[in-house]
Amino acid sequence: MSVASQDLLLTQAEQQRKIMAWKAVVARHQQPSLWRSIFQIVNSVVPYAALWFLMDRSLAISAWLIPPLAIVAGGFLTRVFIIHHDCGHGSFFKSRRANDVYGFITGVLTFTPYHFWRWEHAVHHAGSGDLDRRDLGSVWTLTVQEYLEAPWWKRFAYRAMRNPVVLLVVVPSFLFLVLHRFASRRANRRERHSVYWTNAGILAMAVALSFVMGLKAYLVVQFSIMTAASTAGVWLFYVQHQFEGVNWQRHGTWDYTTAALEGSSFYKLPRLLQWFSGNIGFHHIHHLNPRIPNYNLEKCHNEGPMFQQVRAVTLRSSLKSLSLHLWDESQNRLVAYGYLRTLRKRQRLCELP
Repeated sequence: MSVASQDLLLTQAEQQRKIMAWKAVVARHQQPSLWRSIFQIVNSVVPYAALWFLMDRSLAISAWLIPPLAIVAGGFLTRVFIIHHDCGHGSFFKSRRANDVYGFITGVLTFTPYHFWRWEHAVHHAGSGDLDRRDLGSVWTLTVQEYLEAPWWKRFAYRAMRNPVVLLVVVPSFLFLVLHRFASRRANRRERHSVYWTNAGILAMAVALSFVMGLKAYLVVQFSIMTAASTAGVWLFYVQHQFEGVNWQRHGTWDYTTAALEGSSFYKLPRLLQWFSGNIGFHHIHHLNPRIPNYNLEKCHNEGPMFQQVRAVTLRSSLKSLSLHLWDESQNRLVAYGYLRTLRKRQRLCELP
């Protein structure tokens, strides 16, 4: 046997040991706890409903009370979305029916069609970190070469979409309030019907609340909260796979473990923000095994020695993600648009006689 073959076998054996090691850890944490799931529903939905009542009453006092209350309510709605997210993965309850029922209810509250979103999100998990499977459920990302070869209108659209104002102000509201109201032709019948039933649920909720508090008050409260929550949700999703040091690969060299541990961030948030975001900052653990309930993610991370080697993305360092836009395959890293100027200068130097 050649030296190269021996090295390959050793590499494969090491990779197998690595897989066995993380599987042994995550297996201990993938069983949901009924009482913890119920407690999370209570401490998320009840305060959210109370804040709705408080915001309705605050409108009669001063409109300036709405923004701060909407931010807090948006935090609780983010937790509601995490419940919806876990139900979609079948990890919040042992019962599939319970996951589907609560997934639908939380989907109405978050304006997110349950079965449709579950299908789209499964596509994201299957191809996360794979440059050849940048499809549904992922942030639009171009390689440097793709950007340079794109027509002007596509480059303009790309820059516009990844502009921080558009990304964090326009896109979130458009996604949850408009885009989620329509079904993709690629979806199956159940997923498409999920969109229709969710729309019907949202309409029923809007009519009922408008009857109680008035249409104007309902619209002000609902849209204020949705703006705060959707912005937080889009930012969390963005930074989970768009950060300095992220590892993406072409399909031929892509592997599940590396994609999870190096292609998904460990977003180390302050304790309060970690609570409101339902521990989703431990995204590397979530991508290793999406059947782990959100309330077990931190414990799983702390018990796995290999997880301690994952570099944390802090609240401060995550802001740099907003300046990283293109994937440079020659360096295997995300780069800013300024890198294009450097690249063009190098090309002109190479063309000199």
